Amino acid sequence: MADTYDILIIGGGPGGYVAAIRAAQLGFKTAVVEREHMGGICLNWGCIPTKALLRSAEVFHYAERGDNYGLKIAKPDFDIGAVVKRSRGVSAQLNGGVAGLMKKNKIDVIWGQAKLSKAGKGGPVEVVVGEPSKPAVQPQNPVPKGVLGHGTYKAKHVIVATGARPRVLPGIEADGERIWTYFEAMKPQAMPKSLIVMGSGAIGIEFASFYRTMGAEVTVVELLPQILPVEDAEIAAVARKQFEKQGMKILSDAKVAKVAKTGEGVEVTVEQGGKSQVLRAEKLISAVGVQGNTEGLNLEGVGVAVERGLVKVDAYGRTNVEGVYAIGDVAGAPMLAHKAEHEGTICVEKIKGLDAHPMKRTQIPGCTYCQPQVASVGLTEAKAKEEGREVKVGRFRFIGNGKAIALGEPDGMVKTVFDAKTGELLGAHMVGAEVTELIQGFVIAMGLETTEEELMHTVFPHPTLSEMMHESVLDAYGKVIHM
Repeated sequence: MADTYDILIIGGGPGGYVAAIRAAQLGFKTAVVEREHMGGICLNWGCIPTKALLRSAEVFHYAERGDNYGLKIAKPDFDIGAVVKRSRGVSAQLNGGVAGLMKKNKIDVIWGQAKLSKAGKGGPVEVVVGEPSKPAVQPQNPVPKGVLGHGTYKAKHVIVATGARPRVLPGIEADGERIWTYFEAMKPQAMPKSLIVMGSGAIGIEFASFYRTMGAEVTVVELLPQILPVEDAEIAAVARKQFEKQGMKILSDAKVAKVAKTGEGVEVTVEQGGKSQVLRAEKLISAVGVQGNTEGLNLEGVGVAVERGLVKVDAYGRTNVEGVYAIGDVAGAPMLAHKAEHEGTICVEKIKGLDAHPMKRTQIPGCTYCQPQVASVGLTEAKAKEEGREVKVGRFRFIGNGKAIALGEPDGMVKTVFDAKTGELLGAHMVGAEVTELIQGFVIAMGLETTEEELMHTVFPHPTLSEMMHESVLDAYGKVIHM
């Protein structure tokens, strides 16, 4: 029957569409239910378009500093409308690419809001699909076999991959005018002269970096003592120093107690160290995390365990209800697109009966595309010590690297953490130019269980930034050369 599938996936984001492609490759009759747009938040409102914005900011940053490179560049300027248009164009191009992948792999795309109506007890899972959210994207991106619409569909296996959305705090709800989430921050109608960013995780810092580079006065308010709270404290401190050098104001260990809208923007009451102050700006960006999209799916109605807004799953994405699975942001941290993609592959391969290996969460890299970039994988120094491990720590600063100096990027650091007894690489942490590209070298090393000795015997090309990775390892064992 046309409405019966082997695997039906709810959500067309990175986790969902990758799971669908892998399912099709393994011979499963597959469908994806999507209520808004293929590619999910990452492709349409997150990873990809923000990187396009940040690239524009990076080029502007270098144009302003042409004299540093012996170049004569007239005072650079920008058109924020054109910057946003480029970002949206990049997103639209990749959105259409995902639709093409669905067609290539003969995956049905069903447009609409899905909810589970029946699951468990050995029978097929039933999914009711209603009207799509607006604006739907069908007119822009043709889907295979025509547009499949609302109705009831059955599948042996249903994978929930509905992602997450910005967390909203009571009294600080986004209005699209003065108070923004990342949705509004990504497509400003005009460049604000000043803004306050609430939260210094990856999302908050990326937007703070973008707007500061483009000339806005930016203040970041962070509840915890450390900005970039999931990063190694030493790396976060180096990043903070650079942000403040650029003119960004940062208030850590500070709480937003009240937000009031004014005719000119917002007044934000901040409590810090027992004192209170009022900050004023044109805009406030709320970047206090995300929450899973579980509403409207009827998960509890069919018995699926949900805890704190996230679906409880095992290492293979299986829920407590037979035939129902969950992957990606809706299944918990870390809420990263590449984690969702890998989870989708693991889940489908387990359904097929292949020898799927559970993902090692300590080996999932994290990247923040601010100026300077931040990237990491594995345990921080503090976390490793918390676990009772004796560690050896290596550090190498960009100022000691020839390529970094030639690039005009002498500020940054590479830090490595090893188990002192076994030589196991426990974690790697970086801040500086292009570290989001460098980090994968350490990810591969960890995946292959590479020891410090093997890393020290590896030849790194010269002149490259990657040499700092080698030097950091050498430093952990008292053998550093260029520092």
